[in-house]
Amino acid sequence: MVTGSCLCRAVRYEVSGELAPIQFCHCTDCRKAQGSAFASNIPVAEADFRLIGGEEDLQAYESSPGKERVFCRRCGSPIFSRHVSKPGVLRLRAGTLDAPTGARAGFHFHVASKADWWEITDVLPQHPGERPQ
Repeated sequence: MVTGSCLCRAVRYEVSGELAPIQFCHCTDCRKAQGSAFASNIPVAEADFRLIGGEEDLQAYESSPGKERVFCRRCGSPIFSRHVSKPGVLRLRAGTLDAPTGARAGFHFHVASKADWWEITDVLPQHPGERPQ
């Protein structure tokens, strides 16, 4: 079991089970939503995710058709996203996890549209477009 929260600690959650490798998305939308060079996501089954506080503080924004980005309305921390094409799966923002997590880095994707000011220097696999299935 791992736990996590937003910056103001209003939204708190637990995730049961082993965490999948972290996926680094470099698409324009993720960069803008995170205010950073990429988003660090972990796919999590909704059945393994449980809010333990702050449900009333969650706000959803449909950033593209069928995709919601869910964040804390108090502090603005992104918590997860979900897409209608992948029911039952949340893409949890890895930066909201409390340490230690046991999570490991997996791969980069949408690197063809990465920020021109960011150089990827690790040895993780890189995918020019969508993440591998």
